[in-house]
Amino acid sequence: MALPLLLALAALVASLPSASLATAGTAGAFDSWLSANQKDFAINQALYAKKAVGDTGSTIDESLSKAEDNKTTYVVDPKGGGDYKTITAAIDAIPEGNTGRVILDLKPGEYREKIFLNLSKPYTSPNVTFKSDPKNPAIIAWSDTAATLGKDGKPVGTVGSTTCAIESDYFVAYGVVFKNDAPLARPGAKGGQAVALRTFGTKQAFYNCTIDGGQDTLYDHKGLHYFKDCVIKGSVDFIFGFGRSLYENCRIVSIVKEIAVLTAQQRTKTIEGAIESGFSFKNCTIMSEGGGDIYLGRAWGDSSRVIYAYTEMSKEVVPVGWDGWNIKQPESSGIYYGEFKCSGPGSDARKRVGWAVDLTEAQAKPFIGTHYIFGDSWILPPPTGNSPPSKKGYSGGAPATSPASSPESADSASSPESADSAASPKSASKASSPKSAYSAGSKSD
Repeated sequence: MALPLLLALAALVASLPSASLATAGTAGAFDSWLSANQKDFAINQALYAKKAVGDTGSTIDESLSKAEDNKTTYVVDPKGGGDYKTITAAIDAIPEGNTGRVILDLKPGEYREKIFLNLSKPYTSPNVTFKSDPKNPAIIAWSDTAATLGKDGKPVGTVGSTTCAIESDYFVAYGVVFKNDAPLARPGAKGGQAVALRTFGTKQAFYNCTIDGGQDTLYDHKGLHYFKDCVIKGSVDFIFGFGRSLYENCRIVSIVKEIAVLTAQQRTKTIEGAIESGFSFKNCTIMSEGGGDIYLGRAWGDSSRVIYAYTEMSKEVVPVGWDGWNIKQPESSGIYYGEFKCSGPGSDARKRVGWAVDLTEAQAKPFIGTHYIFGDSWILPPPTGNSPPSKKGYSGGAPATSPASSPESADSASSPESADSAASPKSASKASSPKSAYSAGSKSD
């Protein structure tokens, strides 16, 4: 790194307010965390500005830019009017070594299959798009739970319950419904986790999508993710993982009459890379369809980090807002829960637990823009226009209006071994909390 940039960074960091080392007790510890986040933002912002320009002057990642210049469309229609009848067949058809953008144009209807866009397969490329019509969407659905038995006769676990697992980088989805329609687990029941979508690749974007399930709906597992204008439905911990993700203009909906918990963020010092993670919600709406109380989040990790900014909160959001779960001293562990200029009857920050923070503008700034996920280098506008024509000669065909089954692909994709290997380490598993009515076991499997 050039010396002038280093000097500039040093000056930038030195100019930021820092917590007093003489401050005693938990207040000093928490102020230090706030200051550290502000400094991290300033350093990353300066480094990113240099990296983004690069040799070409373009702010978009070079590999992504090349992919966008080389697009291919596969039409998928469960009624048989496209290039492929199943999404799995279309994914399998992506050529080995492909570097262009592959758009799967998903015609309306239900795709009854488990989808696994797997990094370990040499022919599965980055730069894949699932595109549908938000007004008449493709619905990807399956009904496994953690207790479902796999081919080996053992429960598939939380990861194996997933309807759609995306490990591909630079993935984009537009107007798609990801659904796990397993029966809703009873509060406290073991093995009721039922993941609709698992995001493990990095630099993934989801526009106008619906992610619909119950317990553990969205496994925001790892990587940089952007959710815009999406609907996310669930009951317990229905946005969980250690992704570094921005949720913008999304509706977060509790579907139960019992206690609901929106997030279980896994930021912890015990998992490599997790300490840089966290969930940020901006201009979102929190609401209940079931009428039960809502917690904004509970701490899966010792440094769990969740921010809500400019978010409307319904009356079902409990006054204390947050739950420390099994963290004995959340005020000093490194947990970072904050709110900034939220609204609605459930947004009164004065009634929150003492270790949550009503953020100032300076404290909130690192989290409330696409800079939080370094988005200038990879976030593209949603693919709302016409896709390039299919190279396989698809001429249109009739839209699918009824559900279609894909038993072959679903069976072959059930409980993939590589997905199991990507589960969180045992040392970081979510343990059941005996004092919480909404507790529902471990997420380690």
